[in-house]
Amino acid sequence: MTTNEKKEPETQFEGTVQDKSHGAGVGLATYVILAAVAVIFVIVIAVGFISRQKAEADLKQATAAAAIATVNVIYPQAGAPTDEIVLPGNTQAFTDAPIFARTNGYVKSWHVDIGTRVKKGQLLAEIETPEVDQQLQQARADLKTAQANLRQAEITADRWEALWKTDSVSKQETDVAVSAFHAMKATVDSNMSNVRRLEELQGFEKIYAPFDGVITARNTDIGALINSGASTTPTQELFHLAAINTLRVFVNVPQLYSQAVRPGATASLTLDEFPGKSFSGTIARNSNSIDPASRTLLVEVDVDNRNGTLLPGAYVRVHLKLPQSVNSVTIPANTLLFRSEGLRVGVVRNGRAELVPLTIGRDYGNSVEVLSGLQPTDAVIVNPSDSLISGTTVQVNAAPAQAAAQ
Repeated sequence: MTTNEKKEPETQFEGTVQDKSHGAGVGLATYVILAAVAVIFVIVIAVGFISRQKAEADLKQATAAAAIATVNVIYPQAGAPTDEIVLPGNTQAFTDAPIFARTNGYVKSWHVDIGTRVKKGQLLAEIETPEVDQQLQQARADLKTAQANLRQAEITADRWEALWKTDSVSKQETDVAVSAFHAMKATVDSNMSNVRRLEELQGFEKIYAPFDGVITARNTDIGALINSGASTTPTQELFHLAAINTLRVFVNVPQLYSQAVRPGATASLTLDEFPGKSFSGTIARNSNSIDPASRTLLVEVDVDNRNGTLLPGAYVRVHLKLPQSVNSVTIPANTLLFRSEGLRVGVVRNGRAELVPLTIGRDYGNSVEVLSGLQPTDAVIVNPSDSLISGTTVQVNAAPAQAAAQ
């Protein structure tokens, strides 16, 4: 009994210690859980912030990369040095003139047709002029009347002057008679001029060739009504005459070669209809002025054509010798930029586009010859944008640009 009573307080104390230990363990666990949750929350926020920063950086990088234009480039092909240039030209007759009528009437006959070679003064056609003939007859009759009146006035004037010397008539009456004589003389002169004018018009009834040449057009026929004057409609042109013994060939020479074409120098011509054959010509003259639109010099080459092989109006290629060889490169035509300040091409240098001026030589259609401004090592942009400006950042397409250029 006594033993049990002594043990009860000890049991109560042990229960109290156990309760306190259990409470302390629960509080520590709760703190650990809260700390872990806080750490996880911080980690989640940090991961989200870092992801957002990386996404923004990636977006900026992608935007900057997208803003850089990707271009195809091609390298100029070096050409062999050339000592001549070949330019297109047109042949023209040395003298070319339309033949008009200078009198009114009807075509009575024509004696030449297209292709006829004529000499200077050869009869080409005849015109009937009945109205002019009648006017001439009337003018001659008026002239005869005026001449008869002149003779009468002259006799009267001489008579009055003789009478005045004897004081048989007054000075006034004598002066009237003399004045009438001079007036009649002027009338005769006027009628004579009118007769000569009509005779000249009648002389135009026959149309003659003004120079040696060939008839290239006949625009009239027998019975056609003819109106005088060269200012009439083009259908009133009777014939067209061209002198083709010597032909003029006009060619536009680029400004770069303007010093190479001097009067007296030789040139050769080739035509597609005469393969393997060339015709010799001489540079006769040039315009001594550069055309501001095309930057070319107009040059005339005279070619002897007495055998009539060449025809006026034909397309020819003119070969002009250069004083020294010229090195050039060739680029596709779709690399050219036509700007107000002149012809340009885009070249990629140090990751940026630069607009380079250049001088063009021959035009081959799909490609052009560049005489100055480019080197074979220059990366030329193919199909450049019209808005391209110098300093624009570009990146070169890794794919070959040869196909794009073609």
